[in-house]
Amino acid sequence: MGLFKKYSDSDIIDGIRRQDSKILSYLYDSYYEVIRDHLKKNSGSDDDIYDVLQETVVILYKQVTGEGFRLTSDLKGYFFGIARNVWNTQLRYKARHTSFDGDVADSDGQEEITNATLERIVSRSFALLKEDCQMVLNLYSEGYSYEEIARKMGLKNESYARRKKYLCKEALMEIIKTDPEYQDLGPL
Repeated sequence: MGLFKKYSDSDIIDGIRRQDSKILSYLYDSYYEVIRDHLKKNSGSDDDIYDVLQETVVILYKQVTGEGFRLTSDLKGYFFGIARNVWNTQLRYKARHTSFDGDVADSDGQEEITNATLERIVSRSFALLKEDCQMVLNLYSEGYSYEEIARKMGLKNESYARRKKYLCKEALMEIIKTDPEYQDLGPL
C-alpha cells in the first residue's frame, strides 16, 4: 500500500462522482483486504469478494451522486457498512435458493409457503430475462468459473463475465421486484 498516494475521504468521493479510474482503483485496492477478511470469516469465496466489492462501489456511486449526500462517518467504515449489507443480502438469497437437507422444523408452515412463492416468482422472472442473461446465471449457479463462462459465451475475458453476471443478477432482481405476487408478500 505504500505506493499509493493517500487520498482524503472528500478526494475519494469527488473522484467517484467523476468516475476517476485512479480513484476507483485506489478504492478497490484499499478496501479489498477488509472486505476479503470479512467474507472469508462469513463463508464467502474469492468470486464473492469481487462481486461484493463491485456491488458496493455501484451502490456508493449511486449514493454519492444522489441529492443531499453527506458523509457523517469515515468513508472506510461507511464503505464497509454497505459491503456488509450487500453480503448479508447475498447470504439470505443463497440460503433461500439452496435445497434443504433433512427435515426442517417449521412452526406454522408459513416459511415453506413463502419459499414456494419465492421460487415461483424467481422462475417466472428468470423466464423473462434475455437468453444470454439466463445462460450466464445458469452457468454461474452450476459452479463454472468466470473464465469458463467467458469462454463458453464468447466474452472477451473473465472481467466481462463477472460484469455480465452482475448486470444480469441486477436485471433479475428488477423483474422480481415488479412481480405482483412479490409485492403482495410484503417485507421479507
